[in-house]
This record gives sequence, structure tokens and C-alpha cells, in this order.
Amino acid sequence: MDYPPVRRDESFVEELHGVKVPDPYRWLEDVDSEETKAFVEAQNAITVPFLEKCSARDIIKEKLTAMNDHPKYSCPYKRGKRYFYYMNKGLENQSILYMQDSLEGEAQEYLNPNKLSEDGTISIAGSRFSEDGETHAYMLSKSGSDWKTVHLKNVSTGEDYPEVLEKVKFSGLAWTHDNKGIFYGCYRDQEGKTDGSETTSNENQKLFYHRVGTSQTEDVLVVDFPENPKFRISASVSDCGKYLIVMPRQDCKDNLIYFAELPDNITGKIQLTPVVDELEAEYEYVSNDGSVCVFRTNKDALNYHLVKIDLLDAAKDKWTVLLPENKKDVLDWVQPIDNDKMLCCYIQDVKSVLQLRWLATGDLICNLPLEIGTIDGVSGERKQTELFYKFASKLSPGIIYHLDMTVEPYIPKVFREIKVKGLDTSLYEMQQVFYSSKDGTRIPMFLMHKKGLVKDGSNPALLYGYGGFNISVQPYFSYGQVSFMQLFGGVVAVPNIRGGGEYGDAWHNGGRLLNKQNVFDDFHAAAEYLVKEGYTSSRLLTSQGGSNGGLLVAACANQRPELYGAVISQVGVMDLLRFHKFTIGYAWCSDYGNPEEEKHFRNLIKFSPYHNVRVPSSGVFPATLLLTADHDDRVVPLHSFKLISELQHKLGKQPNPLLIRIDTKAGHGGGKPTMKVIEESTDIFCFEMNCLQLKLVE
Repeated sequence: MDYPPVRRDESFVEELHGVKVPDPYRWLEDVDSEETKAFVEAQNAITVPFLEKCSARDIIKEKLTAMNDHPKYSCPYKRGKRYFYYMNKGLENQSILYMQDSLEGEAQEYLNPNKLSEDGTISIAGSRFSEDGETHAYMLSKSGSDWKTVHLKNVSTGEDYPEVLEKVKFSGLAWTHDNKGIFYGCYRDQEGKTDGSETTSNENQKLFYHRVGTSQTEDVLVVDFPENPKFRISASVSDCGKYLIVMPRQDCKDNLIYFAELPDNITGKIQLTPVVDELEAEYEYVSNDGSVCVFRTNKDALNYHLVKIDLLDAAKDKWTVLLPENKKDVLDWVQPIDNDKMLCCYIQDVKSVLQLRWLATGDLICNLPLEIGTIDGVSGERKQTELFYKFASKLSPGIIYHLDMTVEPYIPKVFREIKVKGLDTSLYEMQQVFYSSKDGTRIPMFLMHKKGLVKDGSNPALLYGYGGFNISVQPYFSYGQVSFMQLFGGVVAVPNIRGGGEYGDAWHNGGRLLNKQNVFDDFHAAAEYLVKEGYTSSRLLTSQGGSNGGLLVAACANQRPELYGAVISQVGVMDLLRFHKFTIGYAWCSDYGNPEEEKHFRNLIKFSPYHNVRVPSSGVFPATLLLTADHDDRVVPLHSFKLISELQHKLGKQPNPLLIRIDTKAGHGGGKPTMKVIEESTDIFCFEMNCLQLKLVE
């Protein structure tokens, strides 16, 4: 294949910790330069025709469109006297927020983001209602950027207030209980453009208080940490409305706790009192009675437990354990409900388990029945007597359950089931297997395929992984994965490799920092298992991952190119020696290590995808498709730009395609319109079909 010429600056060599590191494509870090824009055009000019020449393209797109064309719902939630829920009738680019007076009442359209842009690239990116449910603060994102604007709506009239809050990023919204205003995080001092196409590091977030109906210029600065410019400030108002709880974090692992009693009138900085002043564990506020708060934490509990901390007497030796750590299962989240109870969700061998417990003692009330799958939505508040939760699995996009706490025994009832048109789940089976990694560690993996699959190595297979940041990849419904089975008769495999949170902190620690190579070894071992057991052969095996998973599959292709037939790497972190210099990259040092420190530099340079491209001994490298987007301000596109240039330069003469797909008006993935999702999935399947000579099954 003929690749476009990309200028290679062999003279650009940097000395890091005594090691000379070439960076011939450093110039691609200037994403706004004319040369970089020409690079993007030249790459798309070869990628687009390659993907469009697939003979089955129209059929694939038609099937993906049909599969997505069914109603999808979120859990309803009650705010004030009304219920709200998101619904997408099928192919709408963005889900619409609906409102109803009762669960049986007629639903009316309340907030429709599809009306805010012609191409569906403006999305709702979080919202909070005031305590009385009469004012709604909601965030909008354009083109998938992490930057948000905050808007306020009068719920009764449907009218927006005139003000728009800007330069908001990595922020929640927290209302004071007098319904007068919100706390939000803002990078007010951020210079230059803030549309998601910039690469500038995000520092000096500040917490502001905004009064409804006033200009952002009048907002009150309440909390900042000038001595810690990398802090991201999470703030919540306690369930009783009396306290502001502030939990700053620097990276993706640990946080601090401060609190303050809220004054009646917020006019200036709030004096914070420290509760936890060392970054050594994760803390999440659950609820409180008076000054005694419940936190979910991994302090002294690798699988998390609940502790009670008196804000007014917070010495660590005064803390008490409310719900002890389960040594096998991970306490994933806790939702207080019906004043004196809490719903606790555990991860047990990667599957969700639900328990209802007493909030005061932690004692078990009852287990709530669940099949093998994941809770991927819950709604309820401590002051409410009902809750909803959404269950999803590999073959079901969602069953929403309603639990009425006024009726005993507590039996959840199916409120709504989401069904995919044309998907006969009885034709497929899912199983969980365990395999051994290089060091003997047992790794769980979910497999999904048609019943009666012949294990003769002739089936295409999709191996999907993530392996990082304490994120658990539980069984969930993926339109892409189910389509892979339907279109190609393929096997879908999802290994729960180390670095994730499936088995608590120990599992996460086993795949981060100096243990990161374990993640790649676990993934290689999954590929070997699929081949050895006859599910597929290396020639027919596609690896796929996004973000940290994009790094995973790119690093694995460099290390074991013979194991994989094709590699789909979406928005991946490819330059592990410079990731910390762009947007929020420095926050990932908790998983990758800081390249400024020699021990981490020497570890990272061993597997950084950009720095480890070599011609395989066989001369053949897997067909590779990198995907990125111009408004990805989480993992900036320069990572993929630099890697594809290095791949094409060093491996361009081998037979398999090495391509990059660069989307426009799109970001890291959140808020992506339905039509863009279908288009991207179509491109991925066309790439696999072209490169692996896959055939459509009837």
C-alpha cells in the first residue's frame, strides 16, 4: 500500500534521564499548524477510500442501523413533584429528557439536545435539579469535548435563565438546599481556545458559587488550592444541606476530604476544615446524620468498606467501620434510600450483586435477585421511598426494575424492558471461563458466540480489553460486539485483565505503574487461550480497545505481532513519555507513572507504543486501524498521529494496511451522536472484512 509522505525529523533527539530519545514526529504535536492539517487530509485521503471499497459496506451499515432502531430508556428519577427520564426512540442522535407528573402520567418532552445542533453534536453532559425540583442546572458539550457550558432552566415554565457558565470542565454540580444556587468547578484562568481542539494542560481549577439569575461575572470564588494547581475539586452538599464536602484529587486514584458549615449567605471564600489531608486512599461520601458521615473507602480495605467519620471529631482513631470489607467481593457503590436503608452493589467474580442493608448498622435486610450481568444505572435518594435500577448483560441492553420501599417484602418489579429488534437471544450463549496468565494468575474472561459453535479455529474472534484505572469491565450490552457475532458468526471475548477494579485494589495495583506489563501479558494469554481452545486462529483474531485500551492493543501488537490478525485502537495513549504534558494527561501518572521520574521513565520506554515499533521477524505486522478525533481533549489526537507515522515509516513495506481514521466534530467518545456511532462501527467492520477476508453469514 502506498502511504502519503510524512516529514520525519531525524535530528530531533531529546536526552531523558541519560537516554537519547528520538522524536521525529514532534511537529505533529502542533495540531493547529498547516502542516498537521495537511497530514490529516493526506491520511484520510487513503483511509476513506479503503474503507468505502468494502463490497458489503451498505449491508453492514443497514444492519447496524436496524439494530440501533429501537426505543432506549434510562432509569426514571423523581425530582420535586415530577419524574424525569431519558429516552431515544431509536435513531435520534441524542437521547431526549422527558418529564411526567406520575409514573402513569403522560410524558412530555422537556429538554431535547437534538434541537441545539443540526448534526447532533451537542449533548447533555450531566445535570442536577434543585432540592425543590423547580430549577434545573444542566451541562452541554459540543463535539464531544470535555469542556462544558452550564445552563439553568425554570422547570415549571420551561424557560432558560439568561446566564451561561463557561470554562467548566471535570465538574459536578451541587445545589444549596435553599434552591438559590450551585457550586461548580471552573478553569477561569485557562488561556487560549477552549473548544476541545487545544492541547494545553488544565491547571488551577477553582470552585465557584453561582446564584440563579445572575451573570457568571458575579460568581463567588469559594475554594481554590493555588499551592496544588493540578487538583480537580469535587464538591457535594450533605444530605441535610448543612455541610459543604470538598474532595480534591490530583490524579485518578486518591482524594482528600475537607468540609465547611455552609453560611446562610455565600459572599466569599469558605474556610475549610481538613478531615483527610493525605493522598493515600479513595473516599466517596454516602450520607450523614448530623456531623457523622458515612464514606465508602479503600483505606485499610482493598475491596472497600464503609466507615463512619464525625466531621467535628475526625481523628483516624475515632473512625468506626460500619460495613466491613468483604474479602472476596468488591463494594462497588452504595445508594441510601427510604431514610434508614441503603442499596449496596458488590462485584462478585465480575458480576453485580445487590443487597439491601440498614444504614445505621450495615446489617443485611435481604439480597435482591440478579442474573449474570451489570447494574448500569440507579436512581433514588435517601428521602425517597422508591428506587429504580437498570440491569444489563451481554445479550440484554437493559431491564429497568422498580423497588417500592413502602411494600414488604421488598420485591423488585420489572418497570420497563429494552428490546432489540431482530435479536433472537436464544441463538447465542455466554459463558465465563478462567485462564492462566504468564505468571500463573487466574484471569476471568466472558465469551459470547452462537450456540453450536464448532471450535476448529475457523471462526473470526474479537478480543476486547481495557485493563486500567480501577475500571471494571463487567458484562454489558455492546451493539458492536453483538453485531460482530451476527454479521460474521464471530466469537466475542472480554478478558478482565489486571489494572481494572474487578477484584479490588489488589487487581488494580497488579496492573499499574511498574506492574503494567502484567496487563499486556494477561491480554496475550487471552489471545493464546482462544487459539489453543479452537475458538479462532491468530489470522482471524481482532484485538480492540479504546483510550487506555487503545494503548493496550497497540502495545500488544508491538510485543506479539504474530498473535493478532487485526488491531483496532481507538483514541489510545501512544506516547508514554509525553502524555503528562497535554490537557489532563498528568492525572494518569497514578496508573502509568510519571516519566519525569527515572524509574517510571525506564519502565514506560519498554512498552510505549510510539517508541517500540519494530519490524517483526516474520516481516508481517497485524492490519492496524487507529481511530481518533479532532475534539478529543482527553487523549489528544497527536498520540495517534505520531504512532501511525512511525508505523507507516518502519512497517509500510509489509503487506497489511496501517491506517488512521480521523473524525471531525467528535471527541473521546462521550456524547457521540447515533449516526456517528453507526458510521464508525461500519468503518471498523469494513476494515476487518477487507483485511481478514471475512464473509457475512446469513
